[in-house]
Amino acid sequence: MLDYDKEAERYDAARGGEPRAAAAAEAVLSLVPAGARRLLDAACGTGIVTRRLAAARAGLRVTGVDLAPAMVRRAAARLPGAVVRADARRLPFTAGAFDAVSSVWLLHLAGTDDDARTVVGQCARVLRPGGVYVTTVDKGPSHNVGSDIDAVLAARPPSPVRDAAGAVEAYAREHGLCPAGRARFTGLGQGRSPRRTIADLRRGWFMTLPPEGPLADRFADRLAALPDQDRPRPDPVFTLLAFRKP
Repeated sequence: MLDYDKEAERYDAARGGEPRAAAAAEAVLSLVPAGARRLLDAACGTGIVTRRLAAARAGLRVTGVDLAPAMVRRAAARLPGAVVRADARRLPFTAGAFDAVSSVWLLHLAGTDDDARTVVGQCARVLRPGGVYVTTVDKGPSHNVGSDIDAVLAARPPSPVRDAAGAVEAYAREHGLCPAGRARFTGLGQGRSPRRTIADLRRGWFMTLPPEGPLADRFADRLAALPDQDRPRPDPVFTLLAFRKP
């Protein structure tokens, strides 16, 4: 698992920067009702998407939450007074406090299925009746674009998919939420090149490939043998699901 305090400084540049953030914010807002006045962005990270959510609609008050202190500091610089450090499994807000809640690239990081279920439950709890929860699903599989890099990585030990669409839909039902739509957006600037994938491997990006050791070395060697070491393969396309609280 990546250390997101250490990742904070390079997070935006390594993940598509403003173009990706713009695509994500536009897709989230396409699922948020026009009349929403308070939105919570759970796991807001550096606030690069959160800021766009806040700027896109007059009258929409956006609050960001993240657990990593370095991420919170960066997000707070973008949205002064609107970012709280907290665990999404224990949101520090009253029931029904928000018209909408978003969690972009969060559930795949859950340590267990129960953690993912708890996050969905917390997001449902802080929604008012009629409110909408929007979340990414199937984040890991979205990175498989059928490239030669993916062919190499297919042999690595499998990791659990905590944000599988079917599981998230089940968690939402458990907490009284109903399906309310879906959207897709391109992770601009996130297409992998072999050299970048090796660097990601070495810093712990892949949960089932510890950065040091013979297994990581074997995968690094296979990736290094691919052609066009610095040519990015196609960008991933991410999926958002929306759920309404009756």
